Amino acid sequence: MNTIVTAVELMSRAAELAPPVLLDVRYRMGGPPGRPEYAAGHLPGAVYVDLETELAGPAGERGRHPLPELAVFTEAMRRAGVRSSREVVVYDGGQGWAAARAWWMLRWAGHPRVRVLDGGLAAWTAAGGELTKEGPAVERGDFTPAPGALPLLDADGAAALARRGLLLDARAGERYRGETEPIDRVAGHIPGAVSAPTTDNVAEDGRLRPAGELAARFAALGAGGGTEVGVYCGSGVSAAHELLALAVAGIPAALYVGSWSEWSADPTRPVATGPQPG
Repeated sequence: MNTIVTAVELMSRAAELAPPVLLDVRYRMGGPPGRPEYAAGHLPGAVYVDLETELAGPAGERGRHPLPELAVFTEAMRRAGVRSSREVVVYDGGQGWAAARAWWMLRWAGHPRVRVLDGGLAAWTAAGGELTKEGPAVERGDFTPAPGALPLLDADGAAALARRGLLLDARAGERYRGETEPIDRVAGHIPGAVSAPTTDNVAEDGRLRPAGELAARFAALGAGGGTEVGVYCGSGVSAAHELLALAVAGIPAALYVGSWSEWSADPTRPVATGPQPG
């Protein structure tokens, strides 16, 4: 199925007998919590899901946004009304990174039908969609995760993939080159990785570029022809958005969840700097 849904299409499905389950995953790194924004106005029927506590585990040696405990994720999804038999649509404030993390988590956990609202909340309101402050009446879901439906990389796997295939670094170019590092211990990138900022996957209106454009972009970076592809970022969130773009382009890829926050925390791991993969 398609990995994204437009605001107009989502509006047209509101009257269905079993419309999609809506998850509001608003989150900004270093910004205010998303729950107050949700309370101030959200898509009718949407349930808030917290990225920091329900889509990620506590920060530590495994990175800033490691996978959550399966029981925590399961409870969050059931509380939100998620069922394997019903489509799920996720959205955030517009950047798309948090929504993509929720999309990836559900797909990795075996949910067959998950899509991201292209352009997020901004696209919804721009299309005339209404917001509400009312909390939805939610029937508890029965989703039972079956982890492993999408490929996952650890640090050693990412290092190996950078040499035998294509490992994309979804962070901003200056962080990849090692010119600045505002968050993690060391600046630079995983040796062999190729710079591919996820911001280049979206147009000025915040929506993903057409599939053809995305396919051409990734082909120019070395994807295609059976090349194995992996993605990492700072902490495994923006990389999920790159995976979403790759999926739209028809290119399967694996996620290194620990990403640079895990890699750079280990002083024994090599670090490359500059514009070349190294």
